[in-house]
Parts: sequence; structure tokens; C-alpha cells
Amino acid sequence: MMMILALLIPPLAILLSGRPFQAVFNGLLWLSGLVLMILPLVPGLLPWGLAVVWAVLVVRARQQEARDRRLVESALSQDRARRPG
Repeated sequence: MMMILALLIPPLAILLSGRPFQAVFNGLLWLSGLVLMILPLVPGLLPWGLAVVWAVLVVRARQQEARDRRLVESALSQDRARRPG
């Protein structure tokens, strides 16, 4: 779900990932890309594409952090279960 949001509305995906300052700068980049795509003969695809790639990387990093946190908590709970009281 977040990856689809990162592709469609990158600043919102970054904001929901808990990175508000990055979301502001990504929003400026994304909007500038959209405006430049509307203007004729101006390459607006580059800033828009950078904003999308940036959002995908932020969302992917958040998913990886959550996965790592679950693995560490699982390992700690297994270690506590093995130790005698």
C-alpha cells in the first residue's frame, strides 16, 4: 500500500513514514516536476522521477527498519525464555 502511495503521491508516503521534513522537500521537488511537465519543452520528468525514487527508498527503509526491529525483539524474547529465572 505504501509503495503504491510512494508512486502516486510521494510526499504523502514520506510523511506517513514519519519523515515530515523530508516530506516537505520531496513535495517541493514533486510539485516542481509536475509544473515543469505541464510547461512545453521543459524536462519535468527528472524532478518528478527523483521525488518518486526518493519516496520509494524512504518507504523501503522504513519497512526494513520494522523488519529488523521485529527480528531483534524475537531474538531477545527467545533469549529470555532460554535463561533460567
